[in-house]
Amino acid sequence: MHLRSQKLEMKMFDNGSNPLTPRSGLHKRPEVRQIRRRLLGAVALSAVSAALPSCATRASEDLAEPVAWSSGRERPFLAVPPGSVDCHHHIFNAAYPNDPRATNVAPDALVPDYRRLQQRLRLSRHVVVQPSAYGTDNRCLVEALQQFGPLARGIAVVDASISDDELMALHMAGVRGLRFNLQFQVGAEPGTMVAMSRRIAPLGWHIQLNATADQFVQHRVEIMALESPIVFDHMAQLPQPQGIRHPTFAMMKELVQDGRAWVKLSGVYQTSKVGPPTYSDSSEVAKALINIAPKRLVWGTNWPHPSVPLDRKPDDAVLLDLLAIWAPDAITRNDILVQNPQRLYGFPPVDVA
Repeated sequence: MHLRSQKLEMKMFDNGSNPLTPRSGLHKRPEVRQIRRRLLGAVALSAVSAALPSCATRASEDLAEPVAWSSGRERPFLAVPPGSVDCHHHIFNAAYPNDPRATNVAPDALVPDYRRLQQRLRLSRHVVVQPSAYGTDNRCLVEALQQFGPLARGIAVVDASISDDELMALHMAGVRGLRFNLQFQVGAEPGTMVAMSRRIAPLGWHIQLNATADQFVQHRVEIMALESPIVFDHMAQLPQPQGIRHPTFAMMKELVQDGRAWVKLSGVYQTSKVGPPTYSDSSEVAKALINIAPKRLVWGTNWPHPSVPLDRKPDDAVLLDLLAIWAPDAITRNDILVQNPQRLYGFPPVDVA
């Protein structure tokens, strides 16, 4: 290819009109090539290949030590805006005992491990979610927030006996919501949701709900009665191939359009029958949500993917790149990754000067 043509192709990637930037060697992987073809549209892969040698210095970045509990080593193609937030991940630490009732437990996934994932995805801010493994013992969560510092927020799990002073202590530690895990019920009883939503309202917190789609239907009365904002984990785990035809989608739609709820674009792999790299069935749910209420959505990795066996951990870079398929518009992606999390979790505005 003529040198001038190479420079033109490089400019097509780097001028902000396309969410991808070329990287050495990645075009050789079939699954990545499939994603790139969908993302690049009319741009020929042969042109991408010709341009790659000029940025071969990035190869050592892409082939760095892998991140624990995440497959793949490459960085994502998507260049995220400053202040982007991973709104859903967990920390596991064997120094803290699992709740004896817990069934969804995981080996150590520590603060340094997550920092490596942050570096790989180039995400600066994040939300640590209390996993069901620890029930209402939030010590692991609080310690992690202390280590992460002011660029992190937390979601706790408590029982109804918690005092107002204890809630305030969690708030000072960075907690901004309570999680009710209807799928793995350990410690926080669903019957206390309405009362707890009233108690946390003065703090500006929300109620975060993890459940299967059918469980959301079963608890519809309590959910609709919540006085605090509501956050649906993992796109409400709408089963495939039913997807948006499941009655829970209509409930989510009503709540987000009324400004009462938010939805996490996370866990796309949990109900997908198609699987990686496109997760095209579950991706249709994400696209539908973005079409309905882009200002009420946030994105998260769900690292370390505790419900997924070790040999099937997803590639977090691919999960982030999917956002470019779901939301081709850079302004919408900025809302989902930066502006919406700032409003939901109280992160300070990003200084881009």
